[in-house]
Amino acid sequence: MKTKTLKKDKVSVITLGCSKNVVDSENLITQLRGNDFEVEHDKDDDANIVIVNTCGFIDLAKEESINTILHYSEVKKNEGIEKLYVTGCLSQRYRDELRVEIPNVDDWFGTVELPLLLNKLNADYKHELIGERLTVTPQHYAYMKISEGCNRTCSFCAIPLMRGKHISKPIEALVKEAKNLAKNGIKEIMLIAQELTYYGLDIYKKRALPELLDALVEVEGIEWIRLHYAYPSKFPVEIFDAIAKHEKICNYIDMPLQHANNDVLKRMRRQITQEETVELIKTARERVPNIAFRTTILVGYPGETEAEFEDLCKFVEEMEFDRLGVFQYSHEEDTIAFEVEDDIPAEVKTERANRIMEIQMEISREKNEAMVGKEVKVLIDRKEGTHFYGRTESDSPEVDNEVIINAENTYARIGDFTKVKITGAMEYDLVGEIL
Repeated sequence: MKTKTLKKDKVSVITLGCSKNVVDSENLITQLRGNDFEVEHDKDDDANIVIVNTCGFIDLAKEESINTILHYSEVKKNEGIEKLYVTGCLSQRYRDELRVEIPNVDDWFGTVELPLLLNKLNADYKHELIGERLTVTPQHYAYMKISEGCNRTCSFCAIPLMRGKHISKPIEALVKEAKNLAKNGIKEIMLIAQELTYYGLDIYKKRALPELLDALVEVEGIEWIRLHYAYPSKFPVEIFDAIAKHEKICNYIDMPLQHANNDVLKRMRRQITQEETVELIKTARERVPNIAFRTTILVGYPGETEAEFEDLCKFVEEMEFDRLGVFQYSHEEDTIAFEVEDDIPAEVKTERANRIMEIQMEISREKNEAMVGKEVKVLIDRKEGTHFYGRTESDSPEVDNEVIINAENTYARIGDFTKVKITGAMEYDLVGEIL
């Protein structure tokens, strides 16, 4: 039987899901360390308290979160840990049901209940630590959440149920946060939000992302600023002008389009047509000629016919996106789409997702082959075995292409920018040598 001791509590924070959850976990860890807790991330060595930060986005993410909670529930039953707490999106959405199903969890907290979680641990919420975030990503890049929540009404999306309405952070607070990140060695910041282009409407009564970018480029030490999750409807095109104007802002935009067929877009409540989307992409490429356009596609939405899917395939072929990912539709409770039948079989969803990725693989291969012989600026992320792995400004970590460099006959320092000549190409990665 485990003996209680006066040993100081050690907390393990386990993070599941997207980069927004990573930022939430970083804020939690910062507060705990500010209260003199010993904290580790995504490891449970000798921890007596485990906090699972969950994702509730789609079925696969929910399954991973539940399995993780069950795992630590068993560890707790076997006296491997003393306390188990759950926070994040899954907890926000299903805590009443989960409280009954998994009673071994000590308490459940929602997405904006950090002070309550800290109080449970007899820790103070230290306002002076806001903007002083410690990061769990590699030491040279970090995610920066510029707003919380979403006011959109996409029929398939449960995010507003878990994250609430859109709330922007003031520009001065974000500049302070960026300065602190730079002070700690961060060179690249990735701006994230549920809806990036909505930034500022609530507090400045206008879309203020260009003004935020103007302020962030003045932060010394930050060399790359990357834009993620921009909604296409009513897109403020002056953002493209800001990208073109500032060398620090990567020629990169992550804009989840979800679909291209007008009937499907209408059923999804995306508030945009294929024609308007094509015009927006054209504008982006005109105003930022070297822009890397990343998007995500959703297949298998209820009622998606073969003809509607073929329209989507044609669109992907013609637009030639630089980076593309695919999700399969997940039937989510309390969303608008949940009211209709999820009538596309799982095997059809999988087959359609594979067809989209086959199209994209050929596009990516051609684009990468066109890079051979060019010299590019690369940020070195890590070393594995006999190779360094880095990224160009066209690539975000974990989701995009990498540049692979032989480390046996050259040297590079992790977190440094270096000039690389591209010598080879694969479907999703490049091979290069340091100049």
